[in-house]
Amino acid sequence: MSVDRVATNSQSQIMLAQIMQANQALDQSQTQVTSGKVSGDYAGIGNKTAALEAARAAAARADAYRSGTQLALTQADLQDTQLTSLAGLAQQLQTAVTSAAGNADGTSLMTTAQSIFQQASAILNAQDANGNYIYGGQNTNTPPFAAASIDDLSTAPIASFFNNGSIRKAVQVSDSQTMQIGVLASDAGTSLMTALNALNQLNSSSPLDGQLTSGQIDSLTGGVLSQAKQATASLNAATAANGTVYKNLEDSVTTQQSLSNLYKGFVSDIEDVDMTTAVTRLNQNQVALQAALEVAARLGQLSLLNYLPTLTTTG
Repeated sequence: MSVDRVATNSQSQIMLAQIMQANQALDQSQTQVTSGKVSGDYAGIGNKTAALEAARAAAARADAYRSGTQLALTQADLQDTQLTSLAGLAQQLQTAVTSAAGNADGTSLMTTAQSIFQQASAILNAQDANGNYIYGGQNTNTPPFAAASIDDLSTAPIASFFNNGSIRKAVQVSDSQTMQIGVLASDAGTSLMTALNALNQLNSSSPLDGQLTSGQIDSLTGGVLSQAKQATASLNAATAANGTVYKNLEDSVTTQQSLSNLYKGFVSDIEDVDMTTAVTRLNQNQVALQAALEVAARLGQLSLLNYLPTLTTTG
């Protein structure tokens, strides 16, 4: 009669199953420690998959809005500088006319006006880094202001020199909010060009050079100065409005960043592993696998011979 092992086939199968489970658990914990993720596929995420993808999509959307809003913020900042410069030019014209009328001396008045026209024209036809005209509205490829000199202004209505579109630029800052950021050349420059044209026409009919007559002074203070003041007020208002837009854009960028961080936090909570817990689990799984292997090894060595009394023979 043969002597069989104590371990049965059923016991061996149980131990093999435990070894496989321990090995799988060890592999999973090793992968988590290495990657920092709970799982490399959706199966490991389970019923949290939908929430994970929703949070990830929301974070991406917030990042996209933030990127677009940041570009708009840069443009609004540039517009602030340029509108402030235009308002300064209008104030310069106002001061020059006031000084000429007060001193009854038109010397250098038209030289100043020519300089103001050239600077204002350059601002109205300013382009962004991509070569698009900032104040062109939807007509981004055409210079929005067409007059080449101050003399051109008297050849046609002032409005005819503005080739900008009628739609101001806008940026979407959230799923439900769009913010208008663009300023049209016609809105920014009409009042200033009207004042410059009035001054130039006065000079054409009665040159404003040297000593001014009482009639010239009356024309300056009664018409040109009033239009220069209106241009200054209009451009100061446009600058203030642009400043409000800038502040709103700044607030939107902050909100979008906060939302992005919030959604990315949700994603991290679902898919990122707690490293301390993962390392502890890795150590536990290593011990469990080692123990299972040792038990299986000992089980394979067991035999009834280990439990039979020692037989002795006598002569």
